[in-house]
Amino acid sequence: MTTILVTGGTGILGGLLTERLRADGHEVRVLSRHSQPYAVDLREGTGLAAAVAGVDTIVHCATSVRGGDERAARNLIEAARQAGVPHLVYISIVGVDRVPFGYYRAKRAVETLIEESGLGWSILRATQFHDLILQLLQRSAKLPVMLLPAGVADQPIEAAEVAARLAEIATEEPTGRVPDMGGPEVRTFPELAQAYLRASGRRRPLLNVRLAGKTYHRFRAGGHLTPKRAVGKVTFEQFLASRFPERD
Repeated sequence: MTTILVTGGTGILGGLLTERLRADGHEVRVLSRHSQPYAVDLREGTGLAAAVAGVDTIVHCATSVRGGDERAARNLIEAARQAGVPHLVYISIVGVDRVPFGYYRAKRAVETLIEESGLGWSILRATQFHDLILQLLQRSAKLPVMLLPAGVADQPIEAAEVAARLAEIATEEPTGRVPDMGGPEVRTFPELAQAYLRASGRRRPLLNVRLAGKTYHRFRAGGHLTPKRAVGKVTFEQFLASRFPERD
């Protein structure tokens, strides 16, 4: 039996990963700011040494769009070094080295810290989860007109599929960068919005809005996509069907 620490273990991905690992018979420690007995704020690092002691693998899922990822990674890496943890697994995002988006830059910086850490490491990049696309569309649908980024497509993937792959990686030897994971289809935002409206029974007109800047240009160019690695199985419509059961 392997002892695996999952940071961000109460989030969407971390929770699914924890369930999968425990079902496979592994001992799992869930680390988050409020999860006992390993309630740790990675940005501060207090209590981290006890959490990583005796761990065979760390899967680093914790992240924040509000910042602090690099500081958290430095603390985690140092604790892993001190404890002699043989394998650190990190979940990143497809395109972090191609799209100059602030959150992506932070994810790429964490990748570099891990790559230069001296630890055994594996990094998996995935496209956006179905859950994130749904959240974006739900926010847009609060307006009378759904505003969508003109010319931008996405390749959403089911979080459970990424969790299953991470569970495999966590029990293997460190392999560095592993092949990316992309959702089964590249879809335009109008297509995704129309699928959401059909599933939710809502009606909204769609308005494509052209934005300015290098980040938007790179998104339009598909820097966040990986069509050659469309390995996901669950489509966005199938995901929506699970969230919006058919009405009578």
